[in-house]
Amino acid sequence: MAKRARPAAKRGRSASRLPKVPSGELRTLLDFVRYAVSRFVEAKLVFAHGTTDPVAEAAFLVCETLHLHPDQFETFATAQVTAREAKAILEVIARRVATRKPAAYLVNKIYLRGLPFHVDERVIVPRSFIGELLDSHFSGDSDEEGASLLGDPASVENVLDLCTGSGCLAILASRSFPNARIDAVDISSGALEVAARNVAEYGLEDRVKLYRGDLFGPIGGERYDLIISNPPYVDAEGMAALPRECRAEPKLAFDGGADGLDVVRRILDEAAGHLTPQGGLLCEIGRGREWLEAAFPQLPLLWLDTEDSEGEVFWIGVADL
Repeated sequence: MAKRARPAAKRGRSASRLPKVPSGELRTLLDFVRYAVSRFVEAKLVFAHGTTDPVAEAAFLVCETLHLHPDQFETFATAQVTAREAKAILEVIARRVATRKPAAYLVNKIYLRGLPFHVDERVIVPRSFIGELLDSHFSGDSDEEGASLLGDPASVENVLDLCTGSGCLAILASRSFPNARIDAVDISSGALEVAARNVAEYGLEDRVKLYRGDLFGPIGGERYDLIISNPPYVDAEGMAALPRECRAEPKLAFDGGADGLDVVRRILDEAAGHLTPQGGLLCEIGRGREWLEAAFPQLPLLWLDTEDSEGEVFWIGVADL
């Protein structure tokens, strides 16, 4: 989307209100994180895009500006930065406050399960719980109760990722199921351009195939051992209350209709026709569990929890669909 002159002017005025920092006052990575946290809290920013609090987001932005992996922050926390680096860090902090864009858009990167992915305004910022669930419930190495819902991961031959966005879940699925081909579908041509970049960066062009279209439309009669999806699921009330940060993301990736289930209903209605006899559906729906169970009381949905979520992702085998 083209930028308009009026908002740009507003951003400039907001940025100028940040306190001036004389050269040398902030020296270490930790100093800049503390400064960023103070500015973020003061500006009442919202954190829902890969980081959940101002400290984590500040550390993320500082590390990305310095070309460090977030896991390296503790190693270099007390290291001093150069004057040029300090200027770049202060600029990105000011942009985060002034624009209220998700931090991932400012640095064009987000991490999921420790892996970096390119993102920009063409895609929603990835923060799905499905990546964690692939590790905890579909990995042959996991000892957790309910793990390996599909049996041996090496036996999975094909996976479908609906509403793939940046392609991150398709790429994570390729790692969880080493012998599988992955088909990934999205209705947005812009999102698929981002997904293609990520697929290429991981060298997966021969295993991950991208399709443009509406849900199952582009894949014809293909059947899969696993369908995964993080579809639009925000209801009308939630859409009206989206914070400014989320409004920077594509509306198409959020809007699930009046009750948030418009797309989920279609997936449930059609999934059985695209699953193999041993297959199943893994789908994220946010906080719509009550609505979904009321709409489909006959379905024995298995709700899978993660470290940071409860009852936001369900699994159902083809036999129960």
